[in-house]
Amino acid sequence: MREIETDDAPASIGPFSQAIVDDGRIFVSGQGPVDPDTDEIVSTGIRDQTRRTLENIDAVLEAGGSSLDDVLKATVFVTDMSDYDAVNEVYREFVSEPYPARSAVQVVELPIDIGVEIEVIAKA
Repeated sequence: MREIETDDAPASIGPFSQAIVDDGRIFVSGQGPVDPDTDEIVSTGIRDQTRRTLENIDAVLEAGGSSLDDVLKATVFVTDMSDYDAVNEVYREFVSEPYPARSAVQVVELPIDIGVEIEVIAKA
């Protein structure tokens, strides 16, 4: 097991790694719409939040020698399921066919005041 850490994505806000590589897979912890340079949430708009979240995931994957093209499974957490279509519009810009397996769930709240968080599992 090996930890992945990069300054190109926000630092973890708890006792967990940005990602772990194990047995040919990269397990990326939930990422949100925080700008790694400022540690600020990028916007209140769900499209901007989704875009920044996926950029952060991409940065963690690249630090592990992988990319969004290698994602096998994604889990999307949203605080308002009415944002589902907007999240999908942006998500589609970042993934390619065959699309990763995916779950999407609405949650009451996330650890910081954001509308979306995404975690992924990818090939290393």
